[in-house]
Amino acid sequence: MRVCVTGTPGTGKTTAVGRVGTDLEVIALNDLVHDAGLIAGTDEERNSAIADIDAVAARLSGRDGVLVESHLAHHLEADRVVVLRCHPEALTRRLGGRGAPEREAAENAEAEALDVILSEAVERHGLDRVYEIDTTGRDPEAVAGDIEAVLDGDRDPTAGAVDFTGYL
Repeated sequence: MRVCVTGTPGTGKTTAVGRVGTDLEVIALNDLVHDAGLIAGTDEERNSAIADIDAVAARLSGRDGVLVESHLAHHLEADRVVVLRCHPEALTRRLGGRGAPEREAAENAEAEALDVILSEAVERHGLDRVYEIDTTGRDPEAVAGDIEAVLDGDRDPTAGAVDFTGYL
């Protein structure tokens, strides 16, 4: 099985996945991209690397029994895709607490309100393989429990249940 945990930066992916009890190999995609040099270029405006998704897919080709975590994970082949969500105001606070520039936090909050990653995940993988989890105000252990329920097949796919459009 190949599972991807994705979501807007700040939704709690790394923290929750770090608490998931699983036999799957956990792959922190952002680390893999940087460590293996799977970079297509640089986004000068955001001062960040642009991952070479084709190279990442080739690197992970044929690997099963993995849980891939990243805001880019939904661009990869997967049996199940977990999309973590967080209210944009809480997301802005989380990112600010990490030292993210105000412009970056605002851009991510808007993307979250517009369901950008959820929409991309559903478009690529279909409604029957996407599992939306709201992390707002929840502790990482509870979110990890929800991810474990997806892994165990104890949770039905959901997409579109979380609505943050009122933030806009």
